Amino acid sequence: MAGQHTVAHAVTRALLRHGVTHVFGQGIPNLLMLTCEELGITQVGYRTENAGGYMGDGFSRISGKACVLAAQNGPAATLLVAAMGEAMKASTPMVALVQDVNREFTDKNAFQEYDHLALYAGCTKWARVVHMASRIEEYIDMAFTIATSGRPGPVALMLPADLLLEPGHELKRTENLGYFPLDRVMPPRQRVQEAARRIASAKRPVVIAGGGVHLSGAAEVLARLQEEAHVPVATTMMGKGSVSDHHPLTIGVVGSAMGVNSPTRYLREQITGADLVVLVGNRTNQNGTDSYTLYPRNAEYIHIDIDSHEIGRNYEAYRLQGDARETLEALVEALHEQDLAPRRNNRAQVEREIAEGKAKYRVEAASVLSSTASPIRPERLMTELDAVLDPHDIVVADASYSSFWTVNYLTSQRAGQRFLTPRGMAGLGWGLPMAMGASIAAPDSTVYCLSGDGGFGHVWSELETARRMNIKVVLMVLNNSILGFSKHNDNARFGMHNTAVNFSAVDHCSVARGAGCEAILVSDPSQIADALRQAKANTVTTLIEIRCDPNAFPPFTHYADMDLHV
Repeated sequence: MAGQHTVAHAVTRALLRHGVTHVFGQGIPNLLMLTCEELGITQVGYRTENAGGYMGDGFSRISGKACVLAAQNGPAATLLVAAMGEAMKASTPMVALVQDVNREFTDKNAFQEYDHLALYAGCTKWARVVHMASRIEEYIDMAFTIATSGRPGPVALMLPADLLLEPGHELKRTENLGYFPLDRVMPPRQRVQEAARRIASAKRPVVIAGGGVHLSGAAEVLARLQEEAHVPVATTMMGKGSVSDHHPLTIGVVGSAMGVNSPTRYLREQITGADLVVLVGNRTNQNGTDSYTLYPRNAEYIHIDIDSHEIGRNYEAYRLQGDARETLEALVEALHEQDLAPRRNNRAQVEREIAEGKAKYRVEAASVLSSTASPIRPERLMTELDAVLDPHDIVVADASYSSFWTVNYLTSQRAGQRFLTPRGMAGLGWGLPMAMGASIAAPDSTVYCLSGDGGFGHVWSELETARRMNIKVVLMVLNNSILGFSKHNDNARFGMHNTAVNFSAVDHCSVARGAGCEAILVSDPSQIADALRQAKANTVTTLIEIRCDPNAFPPFTHYADMDLHV
């Protein structure tokens, strides 16, 4: 195809203009994938479309660029829905390029024909079918603009197979629209000044940072606010890493996991006793608010968010609609014009309260954090992992229990360290592929992934992708032969559980070795440190199978009456 300029070539050249280096696909749209490889874009060939979408999600979150997915029409297109749903909720920019049937066959029951616009109506910001070769460049630009601007999210562009074969038109556009946030907007200066006045005059203010801090790249300026305004900072699960856990004004992750053995169990009053709550990129969802019981009812709220629909959704707030980084920078400057002496004078007391609460946690949880029991406690695994993490390492967790183990028991060593969790929709199966996408985006970082055996069972096949594409992940699989949350939650609510929660034995190490990866079985806590060192030293993905205690569960507040915490 050398020297040709088809519509497929035009699409590929537009992708290159938007900084696209990788497309997550499986060979279709056929001509588009051929032209991508011809012109230097790497195709990451997934085994299943849903996992390919999860890879793209992880890639976007770490790279700061919109990911590009490619898929066949019909059944393959339907499998992108789960990834798009997560991206909608988690605000991940994603551009899906989906092959459609030849235009002359539309509405004739052509092979794998489907109404993709209806399919994607609830899980994308925007979806279109391109009918004319002359408009391909503007449609590609619209897709990237909508995906990366405002609140980022997924979009879909359907490309009829016959359209891609047509001669391409001359390309005239030059702008790169593939990064996010595309447009950084901020609220009016007078509103920022009023917010600064309220923070300076509050007696017990607290910041609760969500995932929007990472999306905006606002961690460094949030750390300035914490230090210079003397305000304690808590985070949601997706906000983990927004500030350093070593800072004396860092509370930790708050929400639904503040029960027995939680690092923030004895810091609940830092939230409930606040008279002013500053929400930054925070959706105030059910998990983050402990089913809407944690945040104080009588406090004032200031809410910073790029999405005006989220501001005041669950808690009436003083509105600061804008990009988190730009707004926080303006807020820090405005705070310098305020009298911060009361905040400064109260700082030592707040730091003392936080330190005392964390000390009480360490005493309470000592037996599980240093447990020598077999099967292994996940808290002990987290203790060993925490000891080897570097500030620029990336940790990815699957949904359900895995997310709670990582965000509660690992230490954010710097403002901006990344702990990825699929908390937009919290579906199982994200762990390994999301970690693979993160590794592609940050090849010089060590990427650790934690998954339960239930979640890992969704995506075993992507181990072959990792080996074939030379993607390295340190993958820890907690093998307790159950669907942990389903079983324990049923026990907590109903005193019994159903039969679907129990698995037969699986040799995960053999699965990994069969796909060409390395594998290490760990059945005793004394083996964990060596396994982690070996996996990091290996040049390919290594699965560490942890024989895990089936009675271990995270410190959910609503598990308070269960007697299996230790």
